Amino acid sequence: MCSLVHNHTPSPHTDNPVSDQQNYQHRARKRFGQNFLRDEHIINRIVHAIVPGPNQTLIEIGPGQGALTEPLLDAAGRLTAIEIDRDLAAQLRSRYADKPGFHLIEGDVLDVDFATLAQGQAALRIVGNLPYNISTPLLFRLLQHKEHIHDMVFMLQLEVVQRLAAGPGSDDYGRLSVMMQYHCEVDMPFKVPPHAFVPQPKVDSAIVRLTPHRPSPWPAVDAQALATVVKAAFGQRRKTLRNTLKAVFSAEKMAQLPVDLGLRAENLGVDDYVRLAALVEPDGAVA
Repeated sequence: MCSLVHNHTPSPHTDNPVSDQQNYQHRARKRFGQNFLRDEHIINRIVHAIVPGPNQTLIEIGPGQGALTEPLLDAAGRLTAIEIDRDLAAQLRSRYADKPGFHLIEGDVLDVDFATLAQGQAALRIVGNLPYNISTPLLFRLLQHKEHIHDMVFMLQLEVVQRLAAGPGSDDYGRLSVMMQYHCEVDMPFKVPPHAFVPQPKVDSAIVRLTPHRPSPWPAVDAQALATVVKAAFGQRRKTLRNTLKAVFSAEKMAQLPVDLGLRAENLGVDDYVRLAALVEPDGAVA
């Protein structure tokens, strides 16, 4: 989790939130994947990429020490932050106690019910910094609530963003690419180098914007059927589809599939997987 902290040098007499944040010394916790962003230019670019505004329902995952929270809350007037680190949560709760538009959820984001957060609100705009160990399960969880989500802007490890945005035929293209691109438009505004953080991570990071398709460019298919086909195809990505898809389709029906079974999983586009998913019945047989 690449948490955010401004790098101002505070005046000894100021009592603004940035000064409070600077004076609070927090040791980055490895188990939470914390790396604190200290580059003002990057912080400003992230805010610019998000374009926060009045009447938006902003959800910030992993606010850390609140450097991104501040401009987002100022622009939108309200924000819900989700923070698992109890010390950082206490700091945020104290700093924004006089901000009626600030709401804090202290706990694991994987336990949060996003449908409940969306009740009676504008479509959610979800932003934040996702630790590597939960990024994939969290992204798949968020896809289950895409009807409640306007867009998502995240800081992720560069390799994860490259997988999200990859096209057929590339080494980065895989299950995550197909599933995310089926549900969302994927855009990478910019990269973030390791030296922008303290402590420095060992890898590059990047900002990614995920915008659920409205309307979808693909024919409607059962999401679970699509997930089943994609998982089977990429489960043994070095094998041909003739071998991998046997786990989904009956052997006698394989010849009916509208793709070249001599290809490998990474050779098919999202549209190909959608066509395959349309042929799946609950029992896995071809319709």
